[in-house]
Amino acid sequence: MSGIVVDTSVWIDFFAGRPTPALEEGLAQGLVVLPPLVVAELVSGTHRKREKSAIEDLLEELPLHETPRLHWIRVGELRRSLRSQGVSVSIPDAHVAQCALDRDAVLLSRDAVFGNIALHSSLRVHS
Repeated sequence: MSGIVVDTSVWIDFFAGRPTPALEEGLAQGLVVLPPLVVAELVSGTHRKREKSAIEDLLEELPLHETPRLHWIRVGELRRSLRSQGVSVSIPDAHVAQCALDRDAVLLSRDAVFGNIALHSSLRVHS
């Protein structure tokens, strides 16, 4: 598996019309995969019905990363491993990182927490 997993921070820039060349290229090539929590974060952050519809329409077309029980076990293991190295991360951030790790994918993010996770794991981040 591979592809591109995209964090909420990059989607926010994309929907605001700011340049997101790596995301745009990934979308054009059909490589973008969504972590389920990112969908929830994007939809919950919209304030206008038009924005919500635009987000839902685009997200409807993209594949969702499957998160069976084993995925959530790996999320917990990632958090435990990071904590043992002095790095504390939230469950949502660990979930997004684990989605990329599960797929051996690059994570697109502008959130510094993922760079820190990458320093202590095999996560590959493109910002």
